[in-house]
Amino acid sequence: MANEFAGLIKADLASLNNAAAQLVQNANAVAPAAQFNAPQPGASFSFAQTMQDAVAGVNSQDVDAGQKMADVDAGRSDDLVGAMLASQEASLSFQMLMQVRNKVMGAVDELIKLPL
Repeated sequence: MANEFAGLIKADLASLNNAAAQLVQNANAVAPAAQFNAPQPGASFSFAQTMQDAVAGVNSQDVDAGQKMADVDAGRSDDLVGAMLASQEASLSFQMLMQVRNKVMGAVDELIKLPL
């Protein structure tokens, strides 16, 4: 029985090591933030389009996390760590988007209060 537990622990450790290696590879593959949505010379800036892109990005993260969790629940995947990380990333992205929304709405309220 002790050998069975040792085998299970070794398998779990190997799985965690593989997940850590994948995270390192993914972190090295991520482009710097300056490359995302960098304004092109001569291009006009649209706040509305930027917000639509942000909402679409958060939505795609949520859909991806939901799919990963569904795959784990259905037994099609054993990447529980990846599914949990994707879920937390989606949650943090949503929280950040809500904070941006709250700041924008506060700014709009302040603009409305300005005397003409």
